[in-house]
Amino acid sequence: MKLRSTALVKGFRQSAPYVNAHSGKTVVIMLGGEAIADPNFANIVNDIALLNSLGLQIVVVYGARPQISHLLTSQGYTTPYHKGIRVTDARALELVKQAAGQLQLDITARFSMGLNNTPMAGAQINVISGNFIIAQPLGIDDGIDYYHTGRIRRIDIDGIQRQLNQHSIVLLGPVASSVTGECFNLTSEEVATQLAIRLKADKLIGFCSEQGVIDLDGEVASEMLPNEAETALQRLIEAQEDDCGTARFLRGAVSACRAGVPRSHLISYKEDGALIQELFSLDGIGTQIVMASAEKVRGAGIDDIGGILDLIYPLEQEGILVRRSREQLEQEIEQFTIIERDGLIIACAALYPFPDEKIAEMACVAVHPDFRDGDRGVILLNRLRQQAKEQRLKHIFVLTTRSVHWFLEQGFIESDVEQLPMAKKALYNFQRRSKILVLAV
Repeated sequence: MKLRSTALVKGFRQSAPYVNAHSGKTVVIMLGGEAIADPNFANIVNDIALLNSLGLQIVVVYGARPQISHLLTSQGYTTPYHKGIRVTDARALELVKQAAGQLQLDITARFSMGLNNTPMAGAQINVISGNFIIAQPLGIDDGIDYYHTGRIRRIDIDGIQRQLNQHSIVLLGPVASSVTGECFNLTSEEVATQLAIRLKADKLIGFCSEQGVIDLDGEVASEMLPNEAETALQRLIEAQEDDCGTARFLRGAVSACRAGVPRSHLISYKEDGALIQELFSLDGIGTQIVMASAEKVRGAGIDDIGGILDLIYPLEQEGILVRRSREQLEQEIEQFTIIERDGLIIACAALYPFPDEKIAEMACVAVHPDFRDGDRGVILLNRLRQQAKEQRLKHIFVLTTRSVHWFLEQGFIESDVEQLPMAKKALYNFQRRSKILVLAV
């Protein structure tokens, strides 16, 4: 008899909404040379191929900074940096082209593997590279001539989009040609950022040695607004770490976010499966840079009934919540407030007013188990208090059997059945013996 894996089933069910949400979306993935050199790179390629098979439109931008530096050192040649950008003279350019060209061939070969022991065995992955980017010289700055270091002049967005529409992965590197036929060395972060902006991509994804941006407490910051990302970048600059993968990504992510790219994700290139966990799990694994919080508090609508039922069902099974049918929810849906994250309902609560007695019931309070360490219950309570004030109510009451202490911490006080509104008093279940708690609005 085969053993059943409930964890596998739960994970598959949890990821299903994300598979549907990401299908057809455009993603720009920035792979620094450090990620390519890491032993986990083969797994990253497999995961990118998996995303392609799930219908995502993918542009991969690779860098070659450590590979270029290694090749220069092996040739006994050094190049100066100015403002964090390599000065590329004619001799250095030849080595840059050599390193970048080798990486392009290696990455393409990885995507072309058809070995039986790879997750994408038998899948046909078309990888397209070409002259989609036209460069121009960076010029002279502070008297320093950058020579063959360049910047983007224009991008053939229509040409790239045609390839994406054919389900191909577009692979672009740090070397691009100019209208005069010269080659220029670009930074991969500029290429990735400008592609994300001009393609109107849904996501920009980057890799670093850590699991994301590390905050002052040594923890991974799960979500940052652009100004918070700039503060983190400034800390790296002050620590003289402005050349690390995290710093390079943050510069691009802030620009992309402010130019309309909804989300940028930073994850570890050392963690097997980090890309899949970040995109297809409830709370991700790395750091998101977003213009607005990924979570929204709003009134519920008829389309939210399925999500609310999924959320409250386990609590009903445990006897924590009184069971509600779909029909009852349809009738009462306007009383519900929800917290939504990435299209999933992770918390809900309902407010049932009794206007004649200037009181309302807060009921059906539920928070998804993976999000109970935050303040989402408090957020819902504050929203419902505001609704009660707008309706000129004086008090809110709750009936609870398990969460007495939490409500007491929020300022509720114990009461008795006599304090309930008449209609609710008649329905009070003396066998259930729920505690009655009241809060002044």
